[in-house]
Amino acid sequence: MKSIEHIFLLGVSKERRSVRIMVDTVLGATGALLGTFCIYYGQLYPKIPNISILYLLLVLALASTRGLYSAIITSIVAFLSFDYLLVSPRYTFSIAALEEWLALFIFLVTAMITGQLASALGQHAQQATERENETRVLYELVNATTNEEDLSKQLAIIVRSIVQVFAAVGVRDCAILLADANGKLLLMANACLPVAQVGLSPDEEVIAASAMSQRQIFDVYDEAAAHDIHRPFWFRRVIAATQASRRYVRIVPLQSGQRSVGVVRLLMEGHAWPLSIERRGRAGHEDPHTETAFFWTFLDQATSVIEHARLRRESMQMELLQRTDALRSALLSSVSHDLRTPLASIKAAASSLLQDDVHWDEETKHSFVLAIENEADRLNRLVSNLLDMSRIEGGALKPEKEWYPLDELVHDVLGHMQFLLQGREIVTVLPDDLPPVELDYLQIDQVLTNLLENAACYTPATSPIEIAVEVADDNMLVSIADCGPGIPEDDLERIFDKFYRVSGTAREGLKLPGSGLGLAVCRGIIEAHGGRVWAESCAESRAESRKEGGAIFHFTLPLRQMEEQLYG
Repeated sequence: MKSIEHIFLLGVSKERRSVRIMVDTVLGATGALLGTFCIYYGQLYPKIPNISILYLLLVLALASTRGLYSAIITSIVAFLSFDYLLVSPRYTFSIAALEEWLALFIFLVTAMITGQLASALGQHAQQATERENETRVLYELVNATTNEEDLSKQLAIIVRSIVQVFAAVGVRDCAILLADANGKLLLMANACLPVAQVGLSPDEEVIAASAMSQRQIFDVYDEAAAHDIHRPFWFRRVIAATQASRRYVRIVPLQSGQRSVGVVRLLMEGHAWPLSIERRGRAGHEDPHTETAFFWTFLDQATSVIEHARLRRESMQMELLQRTDALRSALLSSVSHDLRTPLASIKAAASSLLQDDVHWDEETKHSFVLAIENEADRLNRLVSNLLDMSRIEGGALKPEKEWYPLDELVHDVLGHMQFLLQGREIVTVLPDDLPPVELDYLQIDQVLTNLLENAACYTPATSPIEIAVEVADDNMLVSIADCGPGIPEDDLERIFDKFYRVSGTAREGLKLPGSGLGLAVCRGIIEAHGGRVWAESCAESRAESRKEGGAIFHFTLPLRQMEEQLYG
């Protein structure tokens, strides 16, 4: 899983306010006193009248690195120490000459103004650096989440990044929970533990649901539950926020516009980190806490990937509905004629048999019965293709495999297709040493039936059909060759698509029935068996050996794994 590289740790050099004030005071006072002692012991004043410029260098250095407060402390201490040690009368804070007062006052004002300007410049430089770091982090975050398609992996990247980036402000763990269609919150990502190892207590569910419905941030304090930051249940009860609570859980709602899509659960340590939804949503007001504004940007990215996943899911559902409607329309259009034709034939034959005023001889009656049986078989094949296509589209086609000799299966198929293939020469190439194959008998029967029916419908009524079975490497290869018009090169792949029919292949005397589902069903069944199916046209030896040319359909069934199971 991808993550943010070269992570920028927010506030890594920041100190607590009280510590920073103390450090700035010590640095400012110490620097000013050291400068004064150097001037005093070097007896540089009044030999060098403008020696006070030395303090300005110190003020500039501290203002640009530590800020305005340190510069002010330096200026004041420099003013007082210079007056006490160097200005007559010495060792007192009184000044005898007016010009000395004026010089010191000008120095103090100049030092403070210089410090303020240098501090502002330093702050701008620091802010520019922080913005650059933030931009880089956000770019890497967006890039990392964009490269992942799974929503849970995208959210996992975001929660881990939040823990890394905001560790300095007390974030110790982070989790994202999303609401399902029934409003129940589901844990989608957790930074420190796998999702499967993290559970939700009833208290967590209630408070998280309240945060979503009220769109408010909740802080939950429970010393016992928060003692171990890797506990599956982070809290058991809600108590009042107190300064003594060093660990707490913060529940932040994830909002997309006016709609809450989930919550972010933060395990915090230290003083309360100021987060305010009201301040965030107030137009024209920026959050004064840079890290807080940056945190909202992370949540915006989380909301963005959630919304993108929702839109992608809805788009897929819409596309599926459109495809279903198109399939239904194409199905009705395609099979309506193929259903009516055999029904009309059955109706005509049955009506003829039921006529009382006509006496049919036994041979004629038998032909009517054969016609009814043939058309009923044709209807059965059409319905089987429809059902198989439905299972393939729904991913419900599961072969029930058993060991079976493929040559016997070929003879069985030729037996029940005898009426359709009558008048043709059927050539079978079936070696005696063919190993048994693990297959679904009914499904492979359907494949052979569809391929033979396809060959019979697209070739002259008396042309031969060849069926060959052989072992090819680790597969059983079955080939069915005909002497028809062949298949155009551009259609060799498309003929296995639903409802696709090759145009312009009819010859005189050829009938072209069919729904365009047979070959699509063949591909679905063979692929479900782990094999593949393809077509060739007038290119291989069998087709070239006949003057009529033709097409060859091949399909394979895996052998290697089956042989290992059979023979150990």
